[in-house]
Amino acid sequence: MMQYRYGGFWRRWGAMLIDSLILYMILLIFVLAGAAAFRLNLSMSEFKFLVGEFGEMSGAYLVIYYGANLLISMAYYTYFHGTSGQTIGKMIFGLRVVQATGENMTFGIAFLRWVGYLISGLCFYLGFLWAAFDGKKQGWHDKIAATVVIRTRMEPVLQMADLPPEKNEKYLDKENDVL
Repeated sequence: MMQYRYGGFWRRWGAMLIDSLILYMILLIFVLAGAAAFRLNLSMSEFKFLVGEFGEMSGAYLVIYYGANLLISMAYYTYFHGTSGQTIGKMIFGLRVVQATGENMTFGIAFLRWVGYLISGLCFYLGFLWAAFDGKKQGWHDKIAATVVIRTRMEPVLQMADLPPEKNEKYLDKENDVL
């Protein structure tokens, strides 16, 4: 296996935050389109009320909402990981998912990794937090699909020439990455 620089927890968290925002916006478009299809003609204040009172909506609507949420999430992560190994968030943070053997991702592995996302999120997102403590920075979903998240670009090292070496150490983690 090739030697990689693994994507750290905070980079991965930032990438997931961006991906979550993108998925939220896509889902919001579908919700608004669904409201238009049902001719609800919602004003902005009524829409805010609708979102605020989400828990009181009908069960059928909730099933459709969460089903659409799962379907869009599955399509997004499977497509981006299966084609390039990078979602939009990972592209921004300079990360890419590869198989642990070093090979590029396939759609099957990408789908399995997405299923692992569901498992990682079941117990208070502990499967995602696991990446902060794992040696290869793997979450449960990475272990399930036998993947690793690697860094695709190297940032310049923090210039601290004026500081003595013992003071530099407090700004670096164990892989000598800037904190």
